Amino acid sequence: MIYTSERTELKLEIPDVSITEYALRHADRLADKPALIDGPSGRTLTFGQLTDGIEKVAGGLYARGFRKGDVLAIYCPNMPEYALVFNAVASVGGINTTVNPLYTAAELAKQLNDSKAKFLVTVPPFLDKALEAASNSSVEEVFVFGDAEGASSFSELLSTAQPAPVVAIDPKNDLVVLPYSSGTTGLPKGVMLTHHNLVANLCQVDWFEEQKRMGEDEIILAMLPFFHIYGMIVVMKLALAGGATVVSMPRFDMEEFLGLVQQYKATTLPLVPPVVLGLAKSPLVDQFDLSSVRTIFCGAAPLGRELSIETSERIGCPIMQGYGMTEASPVTHLSSMDPEKSRPGAIGKVIPDTEVRVIDVESGQDCVQGSDGELWIRGPQIMRGYLNQPEETADCIDSEGWYHTGDVGYVDEDGFFFIVDRVKELIKYKAMQVSPAELEALLVTHPAILDTAVIPCPDEEAGEIPKAIVVLKDPAAASDALAAKIMAFVADNVAPHKRVRLLDFAEQIPKSASGKILRRVLVDAERSKHT
Repeated sequence: MIYTSERTELKLEIPDVSITEYALRHADRLADKPALIDGPSGRTLTFGQLTDGIEKVAGGLYARGFRKGDVLAIYCPNMPEYALVFNAVASVGGINTTVNPLYTAAELAKQLNDSKAKFLVTVPPFLDKALEAASNSSVEEVFVFGDAEGASSFSELLSTAQPAPVVAIDPKNDLVVLPYSSGTTGLPKGVMLTHHNLVANLCQVDWFEEQKRMGEDEIILAMLPFFHIYGMIVVMKLALAGGATVVSMPRFDMEEFLGLVQQYKATTLPLVPPVVLGLAKSPLVDQFDLSSVRTIFCGAAPLGRELSIETSERIGCPIMQGYGMTEASPVTHLSSMDPEKSRPGAIGKVIPDTEVRVIDVESGQDCVQGSDGELWIRGPQIMRGYLNQPEETADCIDSEGWYHTGDVGYVDEDGFFFIVDRVKELIKYKAMQVSPAELEALLVTHPAILDTAVIPCPDEEAGEIPKAIVVLKDPAAASDALAAKIMAFVADNVAPHKRVRLLDFAEQIPKSASGKILRRVLVDAERSKHT
């Protein structure tokens, strides 16, 4: 059975325009209105300043030889200039590859090389890692906000006299962003998203119901990182396209977050489950005035019914969930803005111009309503594929265009969808993807380790944390001290969200006849401990 949007009266007509043109379609009328504010400092870009800056940066990039199809890497925390850079690159037909600002130099270099980035933009605190990574890649020039030795000042792009070029963009075929995702399994891969993918998804979200999201009277607090598809599209792009004001946070701190909600009278809070948990449990909440908040939107990982209700009652506003993935630009399901039309614990209903099937994992047949199965999704928001990974692409997008999400869920009799498990092996640490395969590849390079497997371990705050099961070359060497050294070894080589938080020693790793890790056996054993 194919599930579709309840808004059958809609004939969704997606504009054939670039993402920059669509996202800033109200900018001239709202020229004096704040578009982006740096929360801690108050530094502000109005819609007029944003469009003017985009023109200047686009001209500066072009003057330095940046052309249609070239890639620029953004290695920055949330800041107003993030939108300026992203849209300038897009307006000249370039491709943004957005990078986790917590990446090590080695992790950054991998992404720079895979995406073939020509330019890199960063901030002074990240410059050492940026320069190290750039020196081991095809990057021709590194730009830095402000001034720092070893890199060109971003201000040079703003001061270039050359006007922005007029570039013909084919929205349905031209890529605009390459975020990296581990997909259903394996190592991070570049997700090829076109202008049309992003514009389509913004339209789908906007037309989900008559009541609009992120309109001109909204103040959106952006604690979600812009490098991540959730922060990039559902926060930055959707808010700008609706004429809302975005208040950005460069890093998350609960007390600062609550202070910014109070200071700027934020109306909408796009969050992830660990932050929702904090709003439900933290005593800090009682010290701040959060009465301006009208809506909390939660995505990136499932939010339980009880926690949703508890937080909603404490803050005094509805909590709506959504569902999606990087490969879907990202939204496929949404909850109504009307609490009477929502269901706590559900990820919502199918958005317009999207088709969803629930497939039995064993038989490959459609499940009956109410039964668990893997979600397959088809729509204009689904990615072109993985960069330079045709086999990986074919593994998750079939010949009929269905994207196999790897998430297991069900749909009830009223059309609400629920996520209950994952077929895929990814770990979701505070809604950030962690690839077990990536950590396993690193762990086996440790001189004491013979074999290893990494699994998710349930955690109330983080959702899941990475746990390593390790087989030692010398089993007699097992000790708490060695476990600590191994975890420190991992921490030195990966971004913080990928760190191994728990470690057990074992005699062997269960594997199939073909040598594949039987991760489900380990996961089930771990879950039985917690139940």
